[in-house]
Amino acid sequence: MPEDGSKASLLLRIIAKSLDFIVIAIAVNTIPQIGYIVGLIYLLISDGLFDGRSLGKKVIRLKVVSVSTEGAGTFRDSILRNTTLAIAILLLKIPLIGWILSLLIFALELLLMLGNKEGKRLGDDIANTKVVEG
Repeated sequence: MPEDGSKASLLLRIIAKSLDFIVIAIAVNTIPQIGYIVGLIYLLISDGLFDGRSLGKKVIRLKVVSVSTEGAGTFRDSILRNTTLAIAILLLKIPLIGWILSLLIFALELLLMLGNKEGKRLGDDIANTKVVEG
Protein backbone atom coordinates (compact mmCIF):
# COMPACT_ATOMS: atom_id res chain seq x y z
CA MET A 1 0.00 0.00 0.00
CA PRO A 2 1.36 3.49 -0.77
CA GLU A 3 2.73 5.61 2.03
CA ASP A 4 -0.10 8.12 1.53
CA GLY A 5 -2.81 5.53 2.31
CA SER A 6 -6.27 6.43 3.45
CA LYS A 7 -6.84 8.22 6.73
CA ALA A 8 -6.96 5.80 9.65
CA SER A 9 -10.30 5.59 11.41
CA LEU A 10 -10.65 6.92 14.92
CA LEU A 11 -11.66 3.51 16.26
CA LEU A 12 -8.57 1.79 14.81
CA ARG A 13 -6.32 4.53 16.20
CA ILE A 14 -7.86 4.18 19.66
CA ILE A 15 -7.41 0.40 19.57
CA ALA A 16 -3.78 0.72 18.44
CA LYS A 17 -2.96 3.30 21.13
CA SER A 18 -4.73 1.15 23.74
CA LEU A 19 -2.44 -1.74 22.79
CA ASP A 20 0.54 0.58 23.22
CA PHE A 21 -0.73 1.63 26.65
CA ILE A 22 -0.97 -2.07 27.57
CA VAL A 23 2.72 -2.43 26.63
CA ILE A 24 3.48 0.59 28.83
CA ALA A 25 1.46 -0.85 31.73
CA ILE A 26 3.32 -4.15 31.43
CA ALA A 27 6.65 -2.30 31.57
CA VAL A 28 5.56 -0.27 34.59
CA ASN A 29 4.37 -3.35 36.46
CA THR A 30 7.15 -5.79 35.59
CA ILE A 31 10.33 -3.74 35.70
CA PRO A 32 10.90 -2.56 39.28
CA GLN A 33 11.96 1.06 39.78
CA ILE A 34 12.54 1.92 36.11
CA GLY A 35 9.38 0.57 34.47
CA TYR A 36 7.72 3.99 34.49
CA ILE A 37 10.67 5.55 32.66
CA VAL A 38 10.88 2.61 30.23
CA GLY A 39 7.16 3.03 29.52
CA LEU A 40 7.56 6.76 28.83
CA ILE A 41 10.54 6.12 26.56
CA TYR A 42 8.51 3.50 24.67
CA LEU A 43 5.63 5.97 24.32
CA LEU A 44 7.94 8.65 22.96
CA ILE A 45 9.80 6.49 20.40
CA SER A 46 7.15 3.87 19.59
CA ASP A 47 5.91 5.41 16.34
CA GLY A 48 9.46 5.39 14.97
CA LEU A 49 9.70 1.62 15.33
CA PHE A 50 8.80 -0.84 12.55
CA ASP A 51 8.82 1.66 9.68
CA GLY A 52 6.55 4.24 11.32
CA ARG A 53 4.58 1.79 13.43
CA SER A 54 4.35 1.25 17.16
CA LEU A 55 3.54 -2.29 18.30
CA GLY A 56 -0.15 -1.34 18.47
CA LYS A 57 -0.12 0.23 15.02
CA LYS A 58 1.74 -2.77 13.59
CA VAL A 59 -0.93 -5.15 14.94
CA ILE A 60 -3.81 -2.96 13.71
CA ARG A 61 -2.02 -2.14 10.42
CA LEU A 62 -1.72 1.59 10.79
CA LYS A 63 1.27 3.75 9.99
CA VAL A 64 2.57 7.19 10.91
CA VAL A 65 3.77 9.14 7.87
CA SER A 66 5.46 12.50 7.58
CA VAL A 67 3.28 14.98 5.70
CA SER A 68 6.31 16.81 4.27
CA THR A 69 8.31 13.78 3.05
CA GLU A 70 5.43 11.28 2.65
CA GLY A 71 7.80 8.71 4.17
CA ALA A 72 7.41 6.60 7.28
CA GLY A 73 7.50 8.39 10.62
CA THR A 74 10.93 8.65 12.22
CA PHE A 75 12.01 8.52 15.84
CA ARG A 76 12.10 12.34 15.80
CA ASP A 77 8.53 12.45 14.48
CA SER A 78 7.48 9.96 17.15
CA ILE A 79 9.01 11.98 19.98
CA LEU A 80 7.41 15.19 18.74
CA ARG A 81 3.96 13.67 18.16
CA ASN A 82 3.85 11.78 21.47
CA THR A 83 5.21 14.49 23.77
CA THR A 84 1.69 15.70 24.56
CA LEU A 85 0.69 12.18 25.65
CA ALA A 86 3.90 11.75 27.65
CA ILE A 87 3.13 14.99 29.49
CA ALA A 88 -0.36 13.67 30.25
CA ILE A 89 1.15 10.44 31.63
CA LEU A 90 3.62 12.42 33.77
CA LEU A 91 0.79 14.57 35.14
CA LEU A 92 -0.92 11.44 36.45
CA LYS A 93 1.72 11.40 39.20
CA ILE A 94 0.19 14.58 40.64
CA PRO A 95 -2.87 13.81 42.81
CA LEU A 96 -6.21 15.18 41.59
CA ILE A 97 -5.10 18.25 39.59
CA GLY A 98 -2.69 16.10 37.58
CA TRP A 99 -5.48 13.65 36.78
CA ILE A 100 -7.77 16.50 35.72
CA LEU A 101 -5.08 18.02 33.48
CA SER A 102 -4.32 14.59 31.98
CA LEU A 103 -7.99 14.05 31.17
CA LEU A 104 -8.12 17.48 29.56
CA ILE A 105 -5.10 16.67 27.38
CA PHE A 106 -6.57 13.34 26.29
CA ALA A 107 -9.94 15.00 25.63
CA LEU A 108 -8.29 17.77 23.59
CA GLU A 109 -6.38 15.23 21.50
CA LEU A 110 -9.58 13.25 20.87
CA LEU A 111 -11.60 16.35 19.96
CA LEU A 112 -8.91 17.52 17.57
CA MET A 113 -8.88 14.11 15.84
CA LEU A 114 -12.66 14.23 15.51
CA GLY A 115 -12.69 17.78 14.16
CA ASN A 116 -9.80 17.53 11.73
CA LYS A 117 -10.56 16.31 8.21
CA GLU A 118 -7.25 14.40 8.17
CA GLY A 119 -7.82 13.02 11.67
CA LYS A 120 -4.77 14.84 13.03
CA ARG A 121 -4.36 15.45 16.74
CA LEU A 122 -2.18 18.12 18.35
CA GLY A 123 0.82 15.77 18.34
CA ASP A 124 0.40 15.26 14.58
CA ASP A 125 0.28 19.00 14.01
CA ILE A 126 3.44 19.50 16.08
CA ALA A 127 5.31 16.72 14.22
CA ASN A 128 3.66 17.36 10.82
CA THR A 129 2.53 13.73 10.62
CA LYS A 130 -0.65 11.81 9.99
CA VAL A 131 -1.80 8.25 10.62
CA VAL A 132 -2.91 6.17 7.67
CA GLU A 133 -4.05 2.63 7.08
CA GLY A 134 -1.40 0.37 5.69
